[in-house]
Amino acid sequence: MRKSLEAIGLIALAVLVWITYQALAGAERLPDRIPTHFDMAGNANGWGSPAMLLLLPVIAAGLYLAITVTSRFPMAFHCPVPVAPVNLPRVQDLTLDMVIWLKTELACLFAMLQWWMIHAARSGDGRLPVSLVPGDLVVIFVTMGCHIVAVIRAATADSGPQKQVR
Repeated sequence: MRKSLEAIGLIALAVLVWITYQALAGAERLPDRIPTHFDMAGNANGWGSPAMLLLLPVIAAGLYLAITVTSRFPMAFHCPVPVAPVNLPRVQDLTLDMVIWLKTELACLFAMLQWWMIHAARSGDGRLPVSLVPGDLVVIFVTMGCHIVAVIRAATADSGPQKQVR
C-alpha cells in the first residue's frame, strides 16, 4: 500500500509541476496579472504575477522531501501514550502509514489548488470552489485522527506484564 501511495504522491507532484510549466511557458499563457490569494468564500482578494505560481511546486516539493526524510527515522516519532516493546513495531508501522497518507494527500491538495488557481486566472472569474480547502483539510484531519486512534489502540494493546517504553 505504501508504494502505491508513494507513486500517487509523486504523480501528483509531477502533475503540479506540469500544469505550472504549461501555465507559465505553454501555448496558452496566463495574463500578466492573476489572482494569487483568495478569501474564505473563494473570491480573489490578492493579485500578482504569474511567476507566483512557482511558489506552490517549491513548497510542495520541499514538504514532500522533508516528510520523506523524517519518515526514515521512525524511532524518533513520539507516541502520546507509553508503548510496550512488543507493540512498538505495530505502532511504528501505523505511524509510517499515517505519514505516507498525509504526504500523498498534501501533494494532491497542492496540485488541485494550483489547477484551480490557474483555472480562475484563465476564466477571468477569479474564484475557487468554496469547499476546496476546507474539504481537503477535513480529509487530512480525518486521516490523522483515524491513524492516531489506531496508534493509541496498538500502543495500549494488552501485551502482558512487560516494561513499557516512552
